[in-house]
Amino acid sequence: MASVGERRTAFLPALLKKGAPVLAATPRELPPEIDDPAMIPGAQRIRALAATDAVAPRNSLMARATTYAVLLPLAYRIVLLPMTAIWLVVAHGFGNVWSACVVAVLGFAGSLGATVWVLKVPDRRGTIRRVLLWSDVGFAVAANLLVSVTDAPSATWVPWVYLTGTVALWTVSRGVPSGLVLTALGVPLRYLMDIDVAGVIGGTGMLLAAVATAMGVLVLVGLGTRLALAIGIRQGRTAERARGDRTLHDTVLQSLEVMAMESPEDETDPKAQLRKVRNAARAQANQVRRGLASYDVDGSPAGLGAELAGLATEMARDGLRAQLVVADIPDDILSDVRLVAVRDAVREALRNTIKHAGTGSVVVRMEERDGGIAVITRDHGVGYDEGKRPAGFGVSNSMRARLAEVGGRCHIESWPGRGTRVTLWVPR
Repeated sequence: MASVGERRTAFLPALLKKGAPVLAATPRELPPEIDDPAMIPGAQRIRALAATDAVAPRNSLMARATTYAVLLPLAYRIVLLPMTAIWLVVAHGFGNVWSACVVAVLGFAGSLGATVWVLKVPDRRGTIRRVLLWSDVGFAVAANLLVSVTDAPSATWVPWVYLTGTVALWTVSRGVPSGLVLTALGVPLRYLMDIDVAGVIGGTGMLLAAVATAMGVLVLVGLGTRLALAIGIRQGRTAERARGDRTLHDTVLQSLEVMAMESPEDETDPKAQLRKVRNAARAQANQVRRGLASYDVDGSPAGLGAELAGLATEMARDGLRAQLVVADIPDDILSDVRLVAVRDAVREALRNTIKHAGTGSVVVRMEERDGGIAVITRDHGVGYDEGKRPAGFGVSNSMRARLAEVGGRCHIESWPGRGTRVTLWVPR
């Protein structure tokens, strides 16, 4: 939101004045009533959207996406030009409307090429876009003048259809004032082509309709974009909070619980126990530091086998011996996001073994399975009755939810007196 004393420009007026480029502005804060899930009047929500700040940092992805707004005027010409030309040929014969047919073919090909260009060619500086817009105006004027002196009067509707698309393109790309200026310039042009007052009024009405339609497109796309941005901000914050909760649970909270566990050595050798607590605290500090960095020097986590070996070392400091059985799998078989999700879910499973299994050893096996990678932890501890113990935060969020976010799954099997098996799977 704009700070006190800072100049603030309302989004909707700026969008109508300057066109699609305003859509690239992405404020970090938006009024809460915009994405309020409660039932509020639509007019109130629209007013809040329209009044949001248009002066905000530009997002490069949004800047590229704004060019897609011109696709509707281009589609209009792609559909209408051939239909109008065919109607003229049927009504008057090709010989009387030949230049209009040439204009229709060139306009159709140009609009189709422009559509392909918008979808495939990035124009980061907008230089090519400016050249194409001015070239489009020049072609529209020349085509109207040519057809007016070579073909039957009714044939002028073909280049005029092209000109209405030009007006819509400028309205979307440069704002309503640009569209109105072209409309005003189109009135004398139409008078030169058709001295009939009715024809001039009808042609001008088409241009004004193009401006109004383009305005509607800008308003709908603009308000929809701001609403989507508001929802994305809210959901992003919710996801970030959930991620932070999981990180605290999987690291600091787990270590504190391990430190708080009672041991016979508390009375027999308190100094040794104090050293263990200090070592555990030091290890936890290092782990938090690694979590803040999260990645190694080249920007990616190590392979899953190396990550599991690191977890085994980490658990050994807390008294759990993890036996690794790792298949020969390439390090880059998983994306970074899926690898981190599996690693953290395995850490949670091993922490639960320390706290609840009543055993000092566990087997961790990694293998390829069902088109993905599976990591299985198996202990022979006390186990539990799955029907009598509901899943806690760690199982629900640190394991199941984390894997579900990357397309994976978590399956837990436990038997009283026979231990627990946890199967974690993610697709490749």
